[in-house]
Amino acid sequence: MRILHVVTAFPRTPDDVIVPWLVELLKRLQVAGHDVEVFTSSYRGAPDQVFAGIPVHRFRYFPRRWENLTHEEAAPDRMKRSWLYRLMPACFVGAGMAAIWRLCRRNRYDVIHVHWPLPLALFGWAAQCARPARLVTTFYGVELRWVKGALPFLKGFLAWAARRSDRVVAISNYTAGELRELADVSIEVIPYTTSLPEVAPAPAPTLSEARDGTGPVLFVGRLVERKGVAHLLAAIARLAASGGRPRLEIVGDGPERPALEALAERLGVAGRVVFRGQIPPAELQASYARAAVCVLPSVLDARGDTEGLGVVLLEAMNHGTPVVASRVGGIPDIVEDGVSGLLVPPGDADALAAALQRLRDDPALARRLGEAGRHRLHAQFSWPAIVQRWLDLYTGLVTRPR
Repeated sequence: MRILHVVTAFPRTPDDVIVPWLVELLKRLQVAGHDVEVFTSSYRGAPDQVFAGIPVHRFRYFPRRWENLTHEEAAPDRMKRSWLYRLMPACFVGAGMAAIWRLCRRNRYDVIHVHWPLPLALFGWAAQCARPARLVTTFYGVELRWVKGALPFLKGFLAWAARRSDRVVAISNYTAGELRELADVSIEVIPYTTSLPEVAPAPAPTLSEARDGTGPVLFVGRLVERKGVAHLLAAIARLAASGGRPRLEIVGDGPERPALEALAERLGVAGRVVFRGQIPPAELQASYARAAVCVLPSVLDARGDTEGLGVVLLEAMNHGTPVVASRVGGIPDIVEDGVSGLLVPPGDADALAAALQRLRDDPALARRLGEAGRHRLHAQFSWPAIVQRWLDLYTGLVTRPR
C-alpha cells in the first residue's frame, strides 16, 4: 500500500519534538512493507526532505520571513498574536490545496490519511479531486472542542469532513462521542501510544518503598489549567490535615507554575511539594519507578478542553506504578476503575484524597492495580497492538469494492 499522511506540522530535525508517536507509527508501517509519505507545511522556506527514512512533501504558503504559523506552537495560539497571523490561514489553506492537488496528480496513493481535519479535510478533498484514493480522517478531540466553544459556525464543516471520509477514526471513546454529536457516522477508536523503554526490575528497597505507600505521589505533565494540579495540591493538603505525611513530586513546567507554587504556600504544604520542572529522561523513568502512585487529575478547562488520552499514565503503567486519574476525556479508555487504576470525578479534591489514602492503606491493592495496569498497557497500547489495528483498517479499506 502507498499511504499519504496529511498533517499540519512534522519534525524538521532529529531533535524536533513534534508528533513523535506519528513518526514511530510511520516507521513501523514501513517495516511492515508499506510505502508511507507525509504532506505538510513548510517552515520559513524549508524544502521537501526525507526524515527518518520518510519522504516529506512541504508546501510553501507565505514569504519565508513570516512563514511560521505552525511547528513552534499551535496555530490557534499563534493567530492570537497579530492580524498577520489571522490572515495567514487563508494562504495556508489555499496553498496547501493547490500543492496536494499537484502532488496527487504526479503520484498515485491508495490511502490519503488526514490528521487534524480542521482545516486539513480540504486537503483530503483536493487530493481526491486530483486522483481517486480512499480517505481516512482522524479526529483528536481538541478540534471538536475548539469549534464547539469558539467557532460554532464550523460545526457543519467538521460534520462534512466526517461524512465524506471512507473511515473515521477517533483517539478515544470520549472523542468519538463528541464527534457523534455532529455527525451520525461509523467511528473506529484507535488510540495513539508512546515509545516506552524496557524497564529493568527496580532494586528491592526502592520497589518496597514505592509499593508500600511510603513513596511519593507523582504528577508528570505541563502545568496548565486542564491538568488540574490545583486540585491535587488541595488533596495533599487534606491528607496532611488528617495526619498523613504525603509527599508530592511535580515534574513538568508551564504558565501555571507560579500560581501553583503560591497555592502550595497558602495551603501549608509547600514543604511537602517539590516542583522539579523539566528533568532528563533517565530521571523521569526513575521517578516513575519509585513513586507510590502516579496521578493525572485532569479537568475540563475554561475553553472546554481536557485530556485527549493521558499518555503519562501509560508511562507509569510501564513501571507497574498504580495510577489515579480523573474520569474525563480519553482517560477512561486507559484506566478501568478498580481494575487497572482508580478514577475519581474531575475537580473533586476530596475524592482524590480518598483514592490516594486508599492505596496508602492497602499496599496489596496498589500492587494489584499496578500489575493490571502493566498488563493492559502491553495488551491494548503497545506498538504491535496499535500498528496491527491500523494495518487492519487500511487493508480492509483498500480491498473493499468501491
